[in-house]
Amino acid sequence: MREAVDEFAAYLAQVRNRSAHTVRAYVTDVVSLLDHAVRAGGRSPADLDLAVVRSWLARQRMTGAARSTLARRAAAARTFSAWAHRGGLLPADVAAPLASPRAHRKLPTVLRADQAAALLATADPTTTDPTTTDPTTTDPATTDPTTTGEHATTGEHATTGERAGGEPTGGRMGTPPNVGPAAGGDDAVRLRDVLLLELLYATGVRVSEACGLDVADVDPGRRLLRVLGKGGRERTVPYGVPAQRALDAWLRHGRPSLAGPRSRDALLLGARGGRLNATTARRIVSGYAAAAGLPKVSPHGLRHSAATHLLEGGADLRAVQELLGHSSLASTQIYTHVSVERLRAAYRQAHPRA
Repeated sequence: MREAVDEFAAYLAQVRNRSAHTVRAYVTDVVSLLDHAVRAGGRSPADLDLAVVRSWLARQRMTGAARSTLARRAAAARTFSAWAHRGGLLPADVAAPLASPRAHRKLPTVLRADQAAALLATADPTTTDPTTTDPTTTDPATTDPTTTGEHATTGEHATTGERAGGEPTGGRMGTPPNVGPAAGGDDAVRLRDVLLLELLYATGVRVSEACGLDVADVDPGRRLLRVLGKGGRERTVPYGVPAQRALDAWLRHGRPSLAGPRSRDALLLGARGGRLNATTARRIVSGYAAAAGLPKVSPHGLRHSAATHLLEGGADLRAVQELLGHSSLASTQIYTHVSVERLRAAYRQAHPRA
């Protein structure tokens, strides 16, 4: 059975072009399914049948698995069954009739526009002044930023104030460092943080997409990003003037301070010069949100916020779909519900007959 699992993983990654996260999740589910089949008396994948799959899902439900988790595990079982049948490992596609439980679809939590502005201003206080055009001009008397108090497990420090050597800095987070052409590691990290937040909110890209950007993926003349999304699908995403200012400051004064042999062509770098990883990026966002006094915010929360604010500003739903890289319009339509909920809340608060 181990050989079948390995071949299935290769199929998902090489033929279906699934992300590493999807491959890992599906393989974990299939291993659990086959282990359940062995306990039921099975000797090989050919002994798998619909009753075994259903009993496996029933057991998952009894142990408290969420409906969304059950839906994913059912999808993994169907995918494995279809693949095994085509490859001759199963006499029939036994999981084809399997129905997935409908997951409860929760409305995403989004920031208000003023909260998003407060988050960006915490990272770069110059954004509070609309006349400011160079985010590298800050008060020389200010102190260093601090860390979020967390470290990434992948070797890069997940802080808003990192030293190039890897040690966290002291001081009060939210206070801008002295940034200029001779910027040190602390200042370079702050410039990177500003760019990360600006890109996540300005473009609505996924955190993995932002971390995967190379310098060559940026077209500053037209203010466009070339993004490689899920399934290897490439799309072009525009960004605005504030993000361009943050990008210029990072490329001029930040990236050269952190760049090293490990940097290669990566746009966003960690404190030790390697490509910024998603775990660190998530902690950066949550750290600045806490410093701004906002509710818990993740990079995906900024993606939700960007989409909602676009729709509230009159953007076409299809345009937002293209911007986010959704393969189905149904995935984008949830943001229309968010806008309606906000409209209802405003109505209840303001209308005398609400």
